[in-house]
Amino acid sequence: MDCFFSKEHEWVKISGTTATVGISDHAAHELGDITFVELPQVGKTVKQFATLAAIESVKAASDIYAPVSGKVIAINETLENTPEVVNESAEESGWICVMELSDPAETANLMNRSQYEEYLKSL
Repeated sequence: MDCFFSKEHEWVKISGTTATVGISDHAAHELGDITFVELPQVGKTVKQFATLAAIESVKAASDIYAPVSGKVIAINETLENTPEVVNESAEESGWICVMELSDPAETANLMNRSQYEEYLKSL
């Protein structure tokens, strides 16, 4: 499974034609205590870097952007009642949605983990 990151701190794990999306540990830490996640609707089609979902914390409200284009095929319903899971496990249990990938070549516009870690150092 390949994992990629966007400059807006989303991650995507690609497995075949499906893409699991969430926000990075860095983003979850920066946001502070997460109080609400507005999940996308199943069936929603979104283009790469378009708004996918939204997240609110005690500090701020932020959009979550789609790191790849595709169609939402599943959402993490756990986050509706326990959004703090994102703080506890942003890159595992705190995933936002699963998408059907429409263009695997789009990962060329993203960073791998080591590139992302270098990017974070530059912020």
